[in-house]
Amino acid sequence: MKVYIAGKITDNPDYMEQFAEAEKVLKQAGYAVMNPTILPAGFEHHEYMKVCLGMVDACKSVYMLNNWRDSKGAKMEHDWALGRGKTVIYQSGV
Repeated sequence: MKVYIAGKITDNPDYMEQFAEAEKVLKQAGYAVMNPTILPAGFEHHEYMKVCLGMVDACKSVYMLNNWRDSKGAKMEHDWALGRGKTVIYQSGV
């Protein structure tokens, strides 16, 4: 199953480690993982969101890191996923 990782990136100095750990756990559980931290630096938030929402669309599920409520983008991804009938998995539940 394909899953997208959503969580706080902006103003989060630990985001690379958090997303990498989530990716590792999800891959061990058999998921094909879309990790937005692969995107290059230098774009505006709204430009990243266009790409990230497309990544959500390509997946059946979205995995919400525990800090997702602190992120404007992750909240958008959460609502986007729910609105499209995606399965939403919360980090504390995996």
